[in-house]
Amino acid sequence: MRVLVTGHQGYLGSVMVPILQTRGHDVVGLDSGLFAGCILGPAPADPPSFDVDLRDVTEQHLGGFDAVIHLAALSNDPLGSLAPDITYEINHRASVRLARLAKQAGVRRFLYASTCSVYGSAGIELVTESAPLRPLTPYAESKVRVEEDVAALADSGFSPVFLRNATAFGFSPRLRADIVLNNLVGTAMLTGTVRVLSDGTPWRPLVHARDIASAFACALTAPVDRIHCVAYNVGTETNNVTVAQIAEAAAAAVPDSQVLITGETGSDPRSYRVDFSAIRTAFEDFVPRWSIVDGAAELYDRYTRWGLTDVLFTQRFTRLAHLQQLERTGVLDESLRFQRVGAGHE
Repeated sequence: MRVLVTGHQGYLGSVMVPILQTRGHDVVGLDSGLFAGCILGPAPADPPSFDVDLRDVTEQHLGGFDAVIHLAALSNDPLGSLAPDITYEINHRASVRLARLAKQAGVRRFLYASTCSVYGSAGIELVTESAPLRPLTPYAESKVRVEEDVAALADSGFSPVFLRNATAFGFSPRLRADIVLNNLVGTAMLTGTVRVLSDGTPWRPLVHARDIASAFACALTAPVDRIHCVAYNVGTETNNVTVAQIAEAAAAAVPDSQVLITGETGSDPRSYRVDFSAIRTAFEDFVPRWSIVDGAAELYDRYTRWGLTDVLFTQRFTRLAHLQQLERTGVLDESLRFQRVGAGHE
Protein backbone atom coordinates (compact mmCIF):
# COMPACT_ATOMS: atom_id res chain seq x y z
CA MET A 1 0.00 0.00 0.00
CA ARG A 2 1.30 3.49 -0.84
CA VAL A 3 1.02 5.59 2.32
CA LEU A 4 1.66 9.26 3.07
CA VAL A 5 2.69 9.90 6.69
CA THR A 6 2.46 13.50 7.85
CA GLY A 7 4.81 14.40 10.68
CA HIS A 8 7.22 11.62 9.73
CA GLN A 9 10.09 13.57 11.32
CA GLY A 10 8.34 13.80 14.67
CA TYR A 11 8.49 11.65 17.79
CA LEU A 12 5.85 9.13 16.68
CA GLY A 13 6.57 9.33 12.95
CA SER A 14 10.23 8.38 13.39
CA VAL A 15 9.11 5.17 15.14
CA MET A 16 6.14 4.41 12.88
CA VAL A 17 7.75 4.77 9.43
CA PRO A 18 10.22 1.86 9.74
CA ILE A 19 7.50 -0.37 11.20
CA LEU A 20 5.24 0.35 8.21
CA GLN A 21 8.13 -0.27 5.83
CA THR A 22 8.90 -3.59 7.51
CA ARG A 23 5.28 -4.60 6.83
CA GLY A 24 5.79 -3.95 3.13
CA HIS A 25 4.22 -0.52 2.68
CA ASP A 26 5.62 2.12 0.32
CA VAL A 27 5.94 5.10 2.66
CA VAL A 28 6.36 8.77 1.75
CA GLY A 29 6.68 11.48 4.39
CA LEU A 30 5.42 15.05 4.65
CA ASP A 31 6.90 17.38 7.23
CA SER A 32 7.97 21.01 7.63
CA GLY A 33 10.99 19.96 9.69
CA LEU A 34 10.16 21.69 12.97
CA PHE A 35 11.58 18.76 14.93
CA ALA A 36 13.82 17.13 12.34
CA GLY A 37 16.94 17.95 14.32
CA CYS A 38 15.65 16.72 17.68
CA ILE A 39 17.79 13.57 17.46
CA LEU A 40 19.38 11.52 20.23
CA GLY A 41 21.66 8.76 19.01
CA PRO A 42 21.97 7.67 15.36
CA ALA A 43 19.80 9.63 12.94
CA PRO A 44 16.86 7.68 11.53
CA ALA A 45 16.71 6.82 7.85
CA ASP A 46 13.87 9.00 6.57
CA PRO A 47 11.73 7.93 3.62
CA PRO A 48 11.31 10.05 0.46
CA SER A 49 9.33 13.08 1.53
CA PHE A 50 7.71 16.42 0.84
CA ASP A 51 9.34 19.28 2.75
CA VAL A 52 6.20 21.37 3.22
CA ASP A 53 4.23 23.08 5.97
CA LEU A 54 0.94 21.31 6.70
CA ARG A 55 -0.84 24.61 6.02
CA ASP A 56 0.57 24.68 2.47
CA VAL A 57 -0.32 21.17 1.32
CA THR A 58 -1.99 20.95 -2.09
CA GLU A 59 -3.97 18.24 -3.81
CA GLN A 60 -0.89 17.47 -5.90
CA HIS A 61 0.95 16.31 -2.78
CA LEU A 62 -1.77 13.73 -2.16
CA GLY A 63 -2.27 12.17 -5.57
CA GLY A 64 -1.52 8.47 -5.96
CA PHE A 65 -1.76 7.45 -2.30
CA ASP A 66 -3.95 4.67 -0.95
CA ALA A 67 -3.91 6.10 2.57
CA VAL A 68 -2.88 9.09 4.63
CA ILE A 69 -1.69 8.68 8.22
CA HIS A 70 -2.00 12.11 9.79
CA LEU A 71 0.35 12.56 12.75
CA ALA A 72 1.53 16.14 12.22
CA ALA A 73 0.42 18.52 14.98
CA LEU A 74 1.62 20.86 17.68
CA SER A 75 1.46 18.11 20.29
CA ASN A 76 1.97 19.92 23.54
CA ASP A 77 -0.50 21.35 26.07
CA PRO A 78 1.77 24.19 27.30
CA LEU A 79 2.44 25.27 23.71
CA GLY A 80 -1.25 25.08 22.87
CA SER A 81 -2.11 27.25 25.84
CA LEU A 82 0.60 29.78 24.95
CA ALA A 83 -0.41 30.03 21.27
CA PRO A 84 -3.99 28.71 20.98
CA ASP A 85 -4.66 30.48 17.66
CA ILE A 86 -1.71 28.77 15.98
CA THR A 87 -2.68 25.47 17.59
CA TYR A 88 -6.16 25.68 16.07
CA GLU A 89 -4.75 26.87 12.72
CA ILE A 90 -2.42 23.90 12.39
CA ASN A 91 -4.07 21.17 14.44
CA HIS A 92 -7.66 21.88 13.42
CA ARG A 93 -8.07 23.91 10.25
CA ALA A 94 -5.02 22.57 8.39
CA SER A 95 -5.90 19.00 9.40
CA VAL A 96 -9.47 19.26 8.11
CA ARG A 97 -8.20 20.88 4.93
CA LEU A 98 -5.74 17.99 4.52
CA ALA A 99 -8.57 15.48 4.81
CA ARG A 100 -10.68 17.38 2.28
CA LEU A 101 -7.80 17.52 -0.20
CA ALA A 102 -7.07 13.83 0.34
CA LYS A 103 -10.67 13.01 -0.49
CA GLN A 104 -10.51 15.13 -3.64
CA ALA A 105 -7.29 13.37 -4.64
CA GLY A 106 -8.95 9.96 -4.38
CA VAL A 107 -7.29 8.78 -1.17
CA ARG A 108 -9.48 6.03 0.29
CA ARG A 109 -8.20 5.72 3.86
CA PHE A 110 -7.47 8.55 6.32
CA LEU A 111 -6.00 7.53 9.69
CA TYR A 112 -6.08 10.38 12.19
CA ALA A 113 -3.94 10.53 15.33
CA SER A 114 -6.31 11.77 18.00
CA THR A 115 -5.86 11.53 21.78
CA CYS A 116 -7.45 10.09 24.89
CA SER A 117 -7.16 13.54 26.43
CA VAL A 118 -10.41 14.38 24.62
CA TYR A 119 -12.10 12.80 27.68
CA GLY A 120 -10.72 15.47 30.02
CA SER A 121 -11.64 14.89 33.65
CA ALA A 122 -13.51 11.59 33.66
CA GLY A 123 -12.78 10.23 37.15
CA ILE A 124 -11.87 6.64 37.94
CA GLU A 125 -14.41 4.78 35.81
CA LEU A 126 -13.04 3.28 32.59
CA VAL A 127 -14.17 5.46 29.67
CA THR A 128 -15.10 3.95 26.33
CA GLU A 129 -15.19 5.65 22.95
CA SER A 130 -18.85 6.58 23.55
CA ALA A 131 -18.05 8.63 26.67
CA PRO A 132 -18.72 12.39 26.60
CA LEU A 133 -15.81 14.41 25.23
CA ARG A 134 -14.68 17.08 27.71
CA PRO A 135 -11.38 18.51 26.41
CA LEU A 136 -9.62 20.80 28.90
CA THR A 137 -6.88 22.29 26.69
CA PRO A 138 -6.65 23.90 23.22
CA TYR A 139 -4.69 20.84 22.07
CA ALA A 140 -7.41 18.41 23.10
CA GLU A 141 -10.16 20.73 21.83
CA SER A 142 -8.50 20.87 18.41
CA LYS A 143 -8.54 17.06 18.26
CA VAL A 144 -12.27 16.94 19.02
CA ARG A 145 -12.99 19.46 16.28
CA VAL A 146 -10.99 17.50 13.70
CA GLU A 147 -12.80 14.27 14.55
CA GLU A 148 -16.16 15.99 14.09
CA ASP A 149 -15.27 17.78 10.85
CA VAL A 150 -13.47 14.86 9.20
CA ALA A 151 -16.31 12.49 10.10
CA ALA A 152 -18.61 14.78 8.12
CA LEU A 153 -16.47 14.09 5.01
CA ALA A 154 -16.86 10.31 5.23
CA ASP A 155 -18.64 8.53 2.39
CA SER A 156 -18.33 5.37 0.31
CA GLY A 157 -15.08 6.60 -1.25
CA PHE A 158 -13.43 8.23 1.77
CA SER A 159 -13.04 6.29 5.01
CA PRO A 160 -11.54 7.99 8.05
CA VAL A 161 -10.69 6.25 11.33
CA PHE A 162 -9.81 8.09 14.55
CA LEU A 163 -7.12 6.56 16.76
CA ARG A 164 -7.26 8.12 20.22
CA ASN A 165 -3.80 7.47 21.56
CA ALA A 166 -3.11 7.26 25.26
CA THR A 167 -0.17 9.38 26.46
CA ALA A 168 2.86 8.13 24.57
CA PHE A 169 6.11 6.99 26.13
CA GLY A 170 9.28 5.25 25.05
CA PHE A 171 12.40 5.98 23.09
CA SER A 172 12.33 7.49 19.62
CA PRO A 173 15.37 8.64 17.65
CA ARG A 174 13.58 11.99 17.55
CA LEU A 175 12.99 12.24 21.23
CA ARG A 176 10.41 14.08 23.30
CA ALA A 177 11.27 14.79 26.93
CA ASP A 178 8.05 16.67 27.74
CA ILE A 179 5.75 13.63 28.02
CA VAL A 180 5.37 12.20 31.45
CA LEU A 181 7.37 8.95 31.62
CA ASN A 182 10.11 10.20 29.30
CA ASN A 183 10.37 13.34 31.42
CA LEU A 184 10.45 11.61 34.79
CA VAL A 185 13.10 9.08 33.73
CA GLY A 186 15.26 11.91 32.41
CA THR A 187 14.78 13.93 35.57
CA ALA A 188 15.72 10.94 37.71
CA MET A 189 18.87 10.35 35.67
CA LEU A 190 20.01 13.97 35.60
CA THR A 191 19.10 15.01 39.16
CA GLY A 192 18.67 11.84 41.19
CA THR A 193 15.12 12.87 42.10
CA VAL A 194 11.78 12.25 40.40
CA ARG A 195 10.00 15.45 41.32
CA VAL A 196 6.19 15.43 40.98
CA LEU A 197 4.61 18.86 41.41
CA SER A 198 1.02 17.60 41.61
CA ASP A 199 -0.28 15.42 44.42
CA GLY A 200 0.34 12.32 42.27
CA THR A 201 -3.27 11.13 42.29
CA PRO A 202 -4.43 11.90 38.71
CA TRP A 203 -4.87 8.87 36.47
CA ARG A 204 -3.15 8.64 33.11
CA PRO A 205 -3.41 6.01 30.37
CA LEU A 206 -0.01 5.39 28.79
CA VAL A 207 1.06 3.57 25.62
CA HIS A 208 4.46 2.95 24.05
CA ALA A 209 5.26 4.65 20.74
CA ARG A 210 5.87 1.25 19.14
CA ASP A 211 2.45 0.01 20.25
CA ILE A 212 0.88 3.13 18.72
CA ALA A 213 2.67 2.35 15.47
CA SER A 214 1.35 -1.22 15.62
CA ALA A 215 -2.22 0.05 16.05
CA PHE A 216 -1.92 2.28 12.99
CA ALA A 217 -0.41 -0.58 10.96
CA CYS A 218 -3.38 -2.78 11.91
CA ALA A 219 -5.90 -0.08 11.02
CA LEU A 220 -4.19 0.48 7.68
CA THR A 221 -5.04 -3.00 6.43
CA ALA A 222 -8.28 -3.74 8.29
CA PRO A 223 -11.42 -4.12 6.14
CA VAL A 224 -12.64 -0.61 5.39
CA ASP A 225 -16.29 -1.39 6.05
CA ARG A 226 -15.47 -2.68 9.53
CA ILE A 227 -13.65 0.44 10.77
CA HIS A 228 -15.30 3.12 8.62
CA CYS A 229 -15.54 6.40 10.57
CA VAL A 230 -14.94 4.69 13.93
CA ALA A 231 -12.93 6.00 16.89
CA TYR A 232 -10.66 3.64 18.86
CA ASN A 233 -8.80 4.17 22.10
CA VAL A 234 -5.19 3.03 21.64
CA GLY A 235 -3.47 1.46 24.63
CA THR A 236 -3.92 -1.20 27.30
CA GLU A 237 -5.70 -1.18 30.65
CA THR A 238 -2.57 -2.37 32.47
CA ASN A 239 -1.01 1.01 31.68
CA ASN A 240 -3.84 2.96 33.33
CA VAL A 241 -1.70 4.34 36.17
CA THR A 242 -1.50 7.29 38.53
CA VAL A 243 1.15 9.95 38.21
CA ALA A 244 2.65 8.64 41.46
CA GLN A 245 2.92 5.14 39.96
CA ILE A 246 4.62 6.56 36.88
CA ALA A 247 7.10 8.33 39.14
CA GLU A 248 7.82 5.10 41.03
CA ALA A 249 8.48 3.27 37.73
CA ALA A 250 10.90 6.01 36.65
CA ALA A 251 12.79 5.90 39.95
CA ALA A 252 12.96 2.10 39.88
CA ALA A 253 14.65 2.24 36.46
CA VAL A 254 17.33 4.75 37.52
CA PRO A 255 19.81 3.59 40.18
CA ASP A 256 20.03 5.68 43.35
CA SER A 257 17.08 7.92 42.47
CA GLN A 258 14.11 8.77 44.67
CA VAL A 259 10.57 10.10 44.31
CA LEU A 260 9.57 13.47 45.74
CA ILE A 261 5.89 14.38 45.49
CA THR A 262 5.64 18.06 46.44
CA GLY A 263 1.92 18.58 45.81
CA GLU A 264 2.59 22.27 45.23
CA THR A 265 0.28 22.47 42.19
CA GLY A 266 -2.48 20.38 43.75
CA SER A 267 -4.49 17.79 41.87
CA ASP A 268 -4.34 18.00 38.07
CA PRO A 269 -7.92 18.11 36.67
CA ARG A 270 -6.84 15.94 33.72
CA SER A 271 -7.57 12.57 35.26
CA TYR A 272 -9.08 9.61 33.43
CA ARG A 273 -8.84 5.82 33.00
CA VAL A 274 -9.56 4.30 29.61
CA ASP A 275 -11.19 1.13 28.27
CA PHE A 276 -9.26 -0.34 25.32
CA SER A 277 -11.44 -3.36 24.58
CA ALA A 278 -12.83 -1.99 21.30
CA ILE A 279 -9.47 -1.90 19.52
CA ARG A 280 -8.63 -5.44 20.67
CA THR A 281 -11.91 -6.65 19.22
CA ALA A 282 -11.46 -4.76 15.94
CA PHE A 283 -7.82 -5.73 15.38
CA GLU A 284 -7.04 -9.24 16.58
CA ASP A 285 -3.36 -8.78 15.71
CA PHE A 286 -3.02 -5.67 17.87
CA VAL A 287 -1.28 -6.81 21.05
CA PRO A 288 0.31 -4.01 23.12
CA ARG A 289 3.65 -5.29 24.38
CA TRP A 290 5.17 -2.48 26.44
CA SER A 291 4.57 -1.85 30.14
CA ILE A 292 5.64 1.38 31.80
CA VAL A 293 8.30 -0.60 33.70
CA ASP A 294 9.76 -1.88 30.42
CA GLY A 295 9.52 1.59 28.89
CA ALA A 296 11.31 3.23 31.81
CA ALA A 297 14.15 0.70 31.55
CA GLU A 298 14.40 1.28 27.80
CA LEU A 299 14.54 5.04 28.25
CA TYR A 300 17.26 4.89 30.91
CA ASP A 301 19.34 2.58 28.71
CA ARG A 302 19.07 4.88 25.66
CA TYR A 303 19.59 8.07 27.68
CA THR A 304 22.83 6.74 29.14
CA ARG A 305 23.96 5.09 25.89
CA TRP A 306 23.53 8.22 23.77
CA GLY A 307 24.64 10.82 26.31
CA LEU A 308 21.53 12.76 27.35
CA THR A 309 22.53 16.05 29.01
CA ASP A 310 20.54 18.63 30.93
CA VAL A 311 20.76 21.13 28.06
CA LEU A 312 19.50 18.60 25.52
CA PHE A 313 16.78 17.45 27.89
CA THR A 314 15.40 20.89 28.70
CA GLN A 315 15.95 22.58 25.32
CA ARG A 316 16.20 20.32 22.27
CA PHE A 317 13.77 17.66 23.46
CA THR A 318 11.18 19.94 25.10
CA ARG A 319 8.77 21.11 22.42
CA LEU A 320 7.97 24.57 23.77
CA ALA A 321 11.59 25.45 24.56
CA HIS A 322 12.77 24.16 21.17
CA LEU A 323 10.26 26.26 19.22
CA GLN A 324 10.95 29.34 21.33
CA GLN A 325 14.66 28.97 20.56
CA LEU A 326 13.92 28.76 16.82
CA GLU A 327 11.85 31.93 17.13
CA ARG A 328 14.52 33.80 19.12
CA THR A 329 17.18 32.99 16.53
CA GLY A 330 14.95 34.08 13.64
CA VAL A 331 14.57 30.63 12.13
CA LEU A 332 10.80 30.76 12.70
CA ASP A 333 8.41 33.69 12.55
CA GLU A 334 5.53 34.23 14.96
CA SER A 335 3.30 31.90 12.95
CA LEU A 336 5.90 29.10 13.28
CA ARG A 337 6.84 29.27 9.63
CA PHE A 338 10.45 28.92 8.56
CA GLN A 339 12.22 32.06 7.43
CA ARG A 340 14.75 30.30 5.26
CA VAL A 341 14.44 27.28 3.01
CA GLY A 342 15.43 24.01 4.65
CA ALA A 343 16.05 25.62 8.06
CA GLY A 344 14.41 22.76 9.91
CA HIS A 345 16.83 20.25 8.44
CA GLU A 346 20.10 21.92 9.36
